[in-house]
Amino acid sequence: MYGFEAMTFNIHGGYLEAIVRGYRSGLLTAADYNNLCQCETLDDIKMHLSATEYGPYLQNEPSPLHTTTIVEKCTLKLVDEYKHMLTQATEPLSSFLEYIRYGHMIDNVVLIVTGTLHERDVQELLEKCHPLGMFDSIATLAVAQNMRELYRLVLVDTPLAPYFSECITSEDLDDMNIEIMRNTLYKAYLEDFYRFCQKLGGATSEIMSDLLAFEADRRAVNITINSIGTELTRDDRRKLYSNFGLLYPYGHEELAVCEDIDQVRGAMEKYPPYQSIFSKLSYGESQMLDKAFYEEEVKRLCLAFEQQFHYAVFFAYMRLREQEIRNLMWISECVAQNQKARVHDSVVFIF
Repeated sequence: MYGFEAMTFNIHGGYLEAIVRGYRSGLLTAADYNNLCQCETLDDIKMHLSATEYGPYLQNEPSPLHTTTIVEKCTLKLVDEYKHMLTQATEPLSSFLEYIRYGHMIDNVVLIVTGTLHERDVQELLEKCHPLGMFDSIATLAVAQNMRELYRLVLVDTPLAPYFSECITSEDLDDMNIEIMRNTLYKAYLEDFYRFCQKLGGATSEIMSDLLAFEADRRAVNITINSIGTELTRDDRRKLYSNFGLLYPYGHEELAVCEDIDQVRGAMEKYPPYQSIFSKLSYGESQMLDKAFYEEEVKRLCLAFEQQFHYAVFFAYMRLREQEIRNLMWISECVAQNQKARVHDSVVFIF
């Protein structure tokens, strides 16, 4: 029903689309970032943020401040906004908003399982979990010894249950298995989200397909680079790639056989959207690749706001706010550790 959203979209989605566009106008600008990069202490950062929408969340925090406090409070603002939108949403928007949470749920599951494997305190791990990815039985994840137990005891009653069908094995959990589990879950989640958006149709389907395809391709590149020099076979690597995206299927065939970063680069440069990303890097270098991908993602997310009457603005806003929190964390860490020279290294400007 592409082109006819304008007739009916505002009945259920108009109020929330207006809300999310209002939230977007509160994102920090390049001028804000330039001011933040000049700060000498974390209290200076707090003072500057007091003039932004983060002000009410930080105003009662005593000195001396810690980076974790700033990140925690900024994340709390994002969670409050998300919950407000979720309580106002009706189907299918409420399901769409729920899908946005599942990525954080997967990260939390992996964090708890990895922490338990290394005998960390469960309470300490729970404090590190992202609040958007919390669910009722998350604390009991610590009892599981292998994937099957993890699924049977805990995850069967969570929204992640359908994604686990592919990675239930009786092998004991170790670092390698946990990483494979994370990527298998993410693959199933992205494919499910992609199918859901296709069903919605219209502008939502068109814009979200592009954003999710980019996410799937980025994960394929990261999986390839991280698995170089490990015991992961080519077939295992190929199984972790999502079955959609610009690289699917021929790019995946090439990435599966790559042995070093320059071969990855050679495979990716055949695709014009990614050629520009890799052209920013010198040969043999992968450290700045994350930043280059984030910059490209931010560009695409901002473009989502150029169209009206679709749900992709909710996804784009959440991602942009998360990027902003990453920026604030980097700036705060550089200031706290007196590394002002590196402050611009990982900041991705949004506007």
